[in-house]
Amino acid sequence: MSAPAGCQLVGHWRIVEADLWDRGYLNLCGPATITIGDDNNGEIAFGALQAGLDLSYGPSMVFFTWNGCDEMDEVTGDGHAELLDDGSIEITFAYHNGDEAILKAARHTSSTAC
Repeated sequence: MSAPAGCQLVGHWRIVEADLWDRGYLNLCGPATITIGDDNNGEIAFGALQAGLDLSYGPSMVFFTWNGCDEMDEVTGDGHAELLDDGSIEITFAYHNGDEAILKAARHTSSTAC
């Protein structure tokens, strides 16, 4: 599962809910997002967290390890994201030796070119 061929999750997603945090916290420092790249890399940002993702792919699922900063502290963890029947994704996001959260994201649509 190292190549993204046929992975339906590649793209930019807007995180819309979480089981541990409310929407206000998710969007604390800007829109809560996850980007799943086609080059084994991605990014996630919500609350005060900004992190890079190291990805491995399946057709309707990605697995990742992550590292970044949360409130200026270095943090790491792992997780996975799975495509749901309604076209959204469910993300299991775990901090190393810490909290585990379930996030839900919808595909980001934009009227401006990237």
